[in-house]
Amino acid sequence: MKRTGIWANDDFLKLWIGETISIFGSLIGRTSLIFAAVLVLDAGALEVGLLAAADIVPGLAFGFLAGVWVDRLHRRPILIATDVGRAALLLTVPLAYAFDALTMGHLYAVAVGTGALTIFSDVAYFAYVPSLLPKEQLLEGNSKVAASNSIAEIGAFSAAGLLVQALTAPIAVLVDAFSFLISSVFTLFIRKPEKPIERLEERPGLRAEVSEGLRTIRQHSVLRVLGASEVMVSFSFSVYGAVYMLFVTKELGFEPGVLGFIFAVGGVSSLIGSLSAGRSARRIGAGPTIALGRMALGAFMLFLPVAQDASIVAGAFLIGQQLGDGFWTAADVNEMTIRQAVTPERLLGRVNAALRQASLAAMLVGSLAGGVIGELAGLRAALLVGCAGTILGGAIALLPAVRSTRSTPIDERAPSPAPSEP
Repeated sequence: MKRTGIWANDDFLKLWIGETISIFGSLIGRTSLIFAAVLVLDAGALEVGLLAAADIVPGLAFGFLAGVWVDRLHRRPILIATDVGRAALLLTVPLAYAFDALTMGHLYAVAVGTGALTIFSDVAYFAYVPSLLPKEQLLEGNSKVAASNSIAEIGAFSAAGLLVQALTAPIAVLVDAFSFLISSVFTLFIRKPEKPIERLEERPGLRAEVSEGLRTIRQHSVLRVLGASEVMVSFSFSVYGAVYMLFVTKELGFEPGVLGFIFAVGGVSSLIGSLSAGRSARRIGAGPTIALGRMALGAFMLFLPVAQDASIVAGAFLIGQQLGDGFWTAADVNEMTIRQAVTPERLLGRVNAALRQASLAAMLVGSLAGGVIGELAGLRAALLVGCAGTILGGAIALLPAVRSTRSTPIDERAPSPAPSEP
């Protein structure tokens, strides 16, 4: 059978497969690191919050730099280098555990290192996709990547819980390390050459290039409102996430294996959301899909603080909470497609980095706030704050600039401000 459309684009398929594999490993690795802190090192709410923050701080430190360098350099080598670097860092966790030398300090260091590489990888990835796909295929491509990532999530969370129980959390991190190595191989074999880049001596300077990306967001109403919505959701979800694992393991008493299967429901929900992202954009509009999806996520999150113990009823509440992932995925697919479509390609790295920077700052504050609220007011209070803030973040996307976006504006481009002098 003759392949057509995206299926005939071998280079995008390689990137897609590599990304899916690395997502599968990352979900196992991220879950395993938290389990290592909670179950192996007996971390408390504040320590878990600090571990989450340690993964975020590098994005704040290097986010703008990542945006500039992604726009200055070819993006494929950045993706390969960051995959290999993260694999090397993660391998140190099971090694330290094998020699009885694993500490919270080590986990913090690994989180900082992988976080630094991840910010370069994430910015490069979202800037690289439009160079492999024509703009009319961006929504389909983003939806397919989200769908396969959701399938990876279904298997990853189930596998994570079982691996943690069978092999211990630090050993389970090995899966994440190997997934990055496999991803780098797929990216290495992409053949399509990237467009020529401007010579460095023709560029206006780091500060001016960063300012150009920020001005693009400030001057474009859609990017500005999307950024505000994402910041609020990122803050609130991080408050929620900072205490989530402690709540379900320490207060409710769920075992890792059971939690893995419950988390897998979120993968199924995300898969449905990714497959319906395009249909939702066509029926109610891309903007309303983003707003309603994020508000629905916050509403479904309310199931968790209602749970009282590790009973069947509580399990049903946790499963109910996972159903919100589908709405979140549909919103994110449409948000990223709009962002890629309205931003000039030469500015994609800086615009993505600036929005990512703002989101990471919100996540850092949210993670620390979640830990503090959890210590002072209790874990349920932190969860409720996260729910309320997520609903508010979705409501921000109801502002006219985004609400009136009925479809992904593939022909509308953001203004490209002239670079200022350094």
